[in-house]
Amino acid sequence: MFIHFFLELKMARVPVSLREYLTLLEGMEADLVTYDVEGFYYLARAALVKDERHIDRFDRVFAHVFRGVEGIAGDGGVDVANIPEEWLRRLAEKHLTEEEKKLVEALGGFDKLMETLKQRLQEQKGRHQGGSKWIGTGGTSPFGAYGYNPEGIRIGQETSRHRRAVKVWDKREFKNFDDSVELGTRNIKVALKRLRRWVRDGAVEELDLPGTIHATAEHGYLDVQTRPERRNAVKLLMFFDVGGSMDDYIRVVEELFSAARAEFRQLEFFYFHNCLYEGVWKDNRRRHGEKISTLDVLHKYGHDYKVVFVGDAAMSPYEIVTPGGSVEHWNEEAGAVWLQRALLQWPNAVWINPTRQEHWGYTHSTKLVSDIFGGRMFPLTLSGLESATRELSRKH
Repeated sequence: MFIHFFLELKMARVPVSLREYLTLLEGMEADLVTYDVEGFYYLARAALVKDERHIDRFDRVFAHVFRGVEGIAGDGGVDVANIPEEWLRRLAEKHLTEEEKKLVEALGGFDKLMETLKQRLQEQKGRHQGGSKWIGTGGTSPFGAYGYNPEGIRIGQETSRHRRAVKVWDKREFKNFDDSVELGTRNIKVALKRLRRWVRDGAVEELDLPGTIHATAEHGYLDVQTRPERRNAVKLLMFFDVGGSMDDYIRVVEELFSAARAEFRQLEFFYFHNCLYEGVWKDNRRRHGEKISTLDVLHKYGHDYKVVFVGDAAMSPYEIVTPGGSVEHWNEEAGAVWLQRALLQWPNAVWINPTRQEHWGYTHSTKLVSDIFGGRMFPLTLSGLESATRELSRKH
């Protein structure tokens, strides 16, 4: 299996060498990890990945090669005595039917939710499993992990399951998009070239070599000819929503990102989560410590930039319309305020949505974002990109 893993990494253009592969085997022989898939992942990554730019590719190959390898095996079975406590806790996770979910009522609004959480923190004295009131696991309380509530605060859970949390009380790690993805980008590049073709300018500075040769031969002396320089004058600024529900669209967004990087010389990009707030970032691995002020971005990039927001716009409406509604932090101003500031600074702006257009109506937040953008929301399809580039080429 390890040889197959090594070859798959090579095929994915992760630069691993035989020496690094042997280092991984030495680590396994030294029992650095035993019957622990997560531990093996970190050992393999430390041994085989020497540049953080290749972590995303490594993760995709690891998930493909070791899909389904989750258990711990002894001599023909599972060593029950050594099953990790976390595995036992997960057995208590709630997986409610649709009928059961409908019986669980929301508390009645964002302010009420936060007020109730404050009361629970003051009253609760210990860990709680199941139930509908306390902060715990595996229940229907609005607060905790591995349960279900239509409108709650997620605390102590690694990843989203039902995507119903209006706030997440954990530090989450997102990954940068890989801008070298090539598969499937050709048609996207064709669509983006329309924008380059529609917005060109230049000066009479470029040497017209064929014209110079023709004029010199005709006149009998050196007659230098010039022609208007045809260059791509588009300045493109892109904002990418990452994490949460956007994990479903990583591949197609990477294709868009890769195509845009190949087609536009003057391209800048930033990341955000769910909605635009007071801070954005360039590197998801350091987003908690190296945020960039959104106001600085608004002041740095002029009105002549074409701006593209990419996201599924699927979030709690509180994140858009309510101060403090961000799922991850306490924002002083509502997301709608920041989106409106962006549109005021960059009139040539669109929102690209990777979700199928016929599903947009199922999410109230999608309509809110579309309305803020004046209906300039387009699907991440070839026809949607062509419509978006036509809109960006208009003078506002």
